[in-house]
Amino acid sequence: MQFRQKALSKLQSPEELDLPVRLARPQGLLALAVTLVVMAAAGVWAVTGSVPSTLKASGILTYAQGSYVLQTPVTGQVTGLHVQEGQRVATGAPLLDIRTQQGDRVVVRAIDAGRITALVARIGSVVTTGSDVATVEKTGSAHDPLLAMLYVPANSAGNVPVGAAVDLTVPQAQQYGVLRGTVKAVGRGAQTRRQVADFLGDGELAAQFTQGGARVPVLVKLTASASTKSGYAWSTGDGPPYALPSMTLTPGAVHLAEQRPIDWLLP
Repeated sequence: MQFRQKALSKLQSPEELDLPVRLARPQGLLALAVTLVVMAAAGVWAVTGSVPSTLKASGILTYAQGSYVLQTPVTGQVTGLHVQEGQRVATGAPLLDIRTQQGDRVVVRAIDAGRITALVARIGSVVTTGSDVATVEKTGSAHDPLLAMLYVPANSAGNVPVGAAVDLTVPQAQQYGVLRGTVKAVGRGAQTRRQVADFLGDGELAAQFTQGGARVPVLVKLTASASTKSGYAWSTGDGPPYALPSMTLTPGAVHLAEQRPIDWLLP
């Protein structure tokens, strides 16, 4: 009967108007206030803030004119070499002698001045017409400035502005920081593996750079520095205590224009 009496009392006063109503706990109000402040700050940052972005690409140190592959015009046996790898040659300089089956002596000469980066032919080897015998990097003198050539995916090249800062990593000199440079020019269109090979004079490198599709070449001017042994500016100040050789692989990071976070949400 005691239970029934309590039930009857509940029915007689169902709304309990005499009791205070608690809308929310103080902890809940504090959490709500913090959430609103964070959302407001995020909205302001999305409109007025900026986020830096970088574009990474593979690249190589070279000269502006690139390289060329020298091929033999005849079939025969190599009987003499006039140069060695690393040597600089003038235009028309003799590189090697080939004796044909008819007994004629043919001299293969450099087409343009430059530096021998690869010498395929060896004394006694037999070469056929059109086969590669040497790769020559086109450069007038040892004082010509090095440049970096980056190969950027075609769908990202449009975001690269001329004048953008570039940080280049030289694997052999990572302890000295990164090599500084700026974008000097952006290619007008994507290049195929063959086009890259024609410029670099190296089919294997071209295959590496164009893996996954055609690439747009981005020419990077290295920042000169009279206070370093290499002649170029580094993030550490001094850089390596030696000159940088051309045809050195140098992956690069191009610093793109900063973007507002809200731009990511807008179409």
